[in-house]
Amino acid sequence: MKLQDPAVQDGAGISEFEWSVEDTAQALIAASIEEAEIAESGVVEELSIAESAETLPRPPIVPRPVVPRLPIRRRTVSGRYRGRLGSWELELRVDVDGRRPMSRVSGDFYTVSGGTIRYFGSFIVDSPTLSVTSTTVTVRGTARTTWTTPFNHIRVTIPRTLILQPPADATITFHTASGQQGATYVCSYESGHFRTVQLEVDCVQGVAPFDSYDTGALPSGGPARVLSVPQAFAEAGIDMQMAGAPNVIPLSEAGPNQKWSDSELHASMVRHFSLWRDVPQWRVWLLAAYEHELGPGLYGIMFDQQGKQRQGCAVFHRGIGGSTAEQRRLQLYTYVHELGHCFNLLHSWQKSYATPPAPNRPASLSWMNYPWYYPGGPAAFWGAFPFQFDDLEVVHLRHALRDDIIPGGRDFTKGAALTDGEAFDAPIATQTSLKLELEAKKAFAYGEPVVVEIKLYTMSLWEQEANLRLHPNDGYVQIAIRKPNGDIVTYEPLIEHCAAPEMRTLDEQFPSAYESAYIGFGKDGLYFDQVGRYQLRALYYAPDGSTVVSNIVDLFVRPPLNETDQIIAEMLLNEQVGTLFALLGSDSETLRQGNATLNTLIDEYPSHPLTLYARLVQGINATREFKIVTPDSHVAIRAPQPKESVKLLQPVIEVSEKDPMRGLDNITLGMTMLTLAHAQKAAGNTREAENTAKRMESLFKKRITRKHVLQQIAEQVRSI
Repeated sequence: MKLQDPAVQDGAGISEFEWSVEDTAQALIAASIEEAEIAESGVVEELSIAESAETLPRPPIVPRPVVPRLPIRRRTVSGRYRGRLGSWELELRVDVDGRRPMSRVSGDFYTVSGGTIRYFGSFIVDSPTLSVTSTTVTVRGTARTTWTTPFNHIRVTIPRTLILQPPADATITFHTASGQQGATYVCSYESGHFRTVQLEVDCVQGVAPFDSYDTGALPSGGPARVLSVPQAFAEAGIDMQMAGAPNVIPLSEAGPNQKWSDSELHASMVRHFSLWRDVPQWRVWLLAAYEHELGPGLYGIMFDQQGKQRQGCAVFHRGIGGSTAEQRRLQLYTYVHELGHCFNLLHSWQKSYATPPAPNRPASLSWMNYPWYYPGGPAAFWGAFPFQFDDLEVVHLRHALRDDIIPGGRDFTKGAALTDGEAFDAPIATQTSLKLELEAKKAFAYGEPVVVEIKLYTMSLWEQEANLRLHPNDGYVQIAIRKPNGDIVTYEPLIEHCAAPEMRTLDEQFPSAYESAYIGFGKDGLYFDQVGRYQLRALYYAPDGSTVVSNIVDLFVRPPLNETDQIIAEMLLNEQVGTLFALLGSDSETLRQGNATLNTLIDEYPSHPLTLYARLVQGINATREFKIVTPDSHVAIRAPQPKESVKLLQPVIEVSEKDPMRGLDNITLGMTMLTLAHAQKAAGNTREAENTAKRMESLFKKRITRKHVLQQIAEQVRSI
């Protein structure tokens, strides 16, 4: 770059004061190279006449080293920001990069009136979309809010600055789903931590509070580092600031037995916790005592659990005290564990006690687990423990709704659960050998019906009784859906069947059973109406009472590629159309608009890939008679229309045979080919029906290797 005069008008150039650090580095490197080239050429400036009268020594010319151009890092943008708009103040938390990013954005709103600040409400974006360029980070998503508002779609924009420059402001805009813009806040960077908490530690006379532990002193599962209690919370994104020097509490306050009861602890907290207030606040108190009245086996307790609570905890050095590596490790663990309770974190194996309940995580390598409850026992826990909270606990600490975490907020266990429902936890321990597996396409077009395959099989060489009713409509299988915005819902079928179990022995000859289910529409409406990443998991209720949890399936609903895709998606993302897909067609008068939409799709967009599903639904419906109860309580019957069915279903099968990625899944395709064969036979075309059956058997011999499945197909073919 070329230096400009600082007096250049209208900023027509760049003054020397406007050079970036990167520009300066480049200029210095260029100058070094130029001087080195001159030196190497041997060209030296001649002396003046006056100077030539005296021979002056010339120092050797040493070329300057060429400094390579080094890239200058840019700042991460995660952290806490704060901004004002009129009487509103927003604390914004962005968590998309840096240390253990949890892919969340959250915030708390406050109203400001003079010198009075009141909390209003909180929001969380569970699954934001992140866009990163060389200059900007943009985060978008749909927020869960504690108040009702249509302006729950957010966009956060943060410029990326060089590491030597100050952090940039974050601009957040709220808008509706239709794009109507609401408020915009410009928030200044406040901290790399997501919350700030003041910790006051007091100790009983004769007890020395814990200071730090080197995690490399004993084998563990994490990197070696020296951890204090504040540093342990800092790794989770919480800035825990020590509030003053510890007060030394006279031992006499513990009563005649020199041991502490819960009521004594609470009284001492009120008396000695100088920061205590009977209001929600980011302040906690920890008492380092010697012994609880329950004996040395009690290491610690979060005792403040009534009223405005979760502000005080205690640890007992009778059980954890000492100076060995094992004892200091236990002290660090106990201090962090009890403070975790103050922030409404439950034990790892007691998450189901929360309101709403969450799944237990007994195998979690977390501060909140008990080493002796961990599978394999304490040795296995300590050998693998990385000295950190697990991911869901980190999300809670950084992004939980304010009253669900702040000491003095909601009662203990209330709001302690996160949005991850039971279906997304690790499988429950069970003795059954049954396994459940979900399978689906990796990507679906926007508006495309989402169909999953459900497989039940046994891992045992012994016979295993199983109920083969695997369709969610029968109630023995439930499917949880995690949406792109983080919401987790359970697929609720439009019509649930009260069906008796279909029992079958799974053995070497018949090791597995399969089902295909459309789960795009149910009692809660459309489940896949957002573009983005989804996760699915199923639970199967076995006859012996066991709960079998499936794998997690990731699928992506991609955005429309063009205007036609958008039009067709809007046609298919309609509740009447969704109902028709769930019912595989209907003649109901209440669904007339939905049927008209499917017919329009077939007539006006015959070659579009998604038209296949309209033909499928209309084709299957045409094979059936349809009964309608008339206003005068009579039954009108619409006869089957096999010729219409054949006309609609043949293109569906042809596409699915040629291109499995654009066509139906194997189970649905098999059902469709059988339906076509029966329709052909009903229309009087027996030879065509036989040909369809042969095509079906030949096709699946190429696609499937499982003998018992091929035997089932052969039996179905023979029934035509």
